[in-house]
Amino acid sequence: MLFREIVIAGCGNPLYGDDGFGPAVVEELKKLQLPDNVKVIDAGLGAPHFLFTLMEDAEVPVKRLIIIDIADFGGNPGDVTKLRPEDLPPGAYRDVHSWDLSEPLQRLKDIIDITIIGCQPKRVASQEFELGLTEEVEEAIPKTVRIVLEEIGVDYGAAINHQGTHLWASPGETAGKAGNEPGE
Repeated sequence: MLFREIVIAGCGNPLYGDDGFGPAVVEELKKLQLPDNVKVIDAGLGAPHFLFTLMEDAEVPVKRLIIIDIADFGGNPGDVTKLRPEDLPPGAYRDVHSWDLSEPLQRLKDIIDITIIGCQPKRVASQEFELGLTEEVEEAIPKTVRIVLEEIGVDYGAAINHQGTHLWASPGETAGKAGNEPGE
């Protein structure tokens, strides 16, 4: 089954610096036990246009779509914002093949609840490959995971992120040992 009621799609390419933010968040979400009606997809670069187009005729109707991607909204690198399809000017959201992604989202918005979670990038390579996110954008991953969980109504309590810290931890705070001794 390609889709479920809730689809979370991480868009971008890890070979272009901070453009890999969406797939990095998806990687973290796949480590969590999510409800059966949730599908987490690494949409990469070219797939978003096809995914969004296929959702119109999905076998299981998609009720909610959460897109995770970088977005230049004039914030500081690593800032995260939530956008609606109506916030995207025509032609402003394109994939690597220059397909306008806002067009299928404009069609879907009347039948699917769509939220776009955008992270302000610091550096997106365009001419040469550049693996890895900048520190600011990597630090936005736990916050984005928390936002996604809130959006789908999942309380993950003290879930652990990829750096061994609580998702809700302040910078530098670690999760500590699992199963602390009584009285600690």
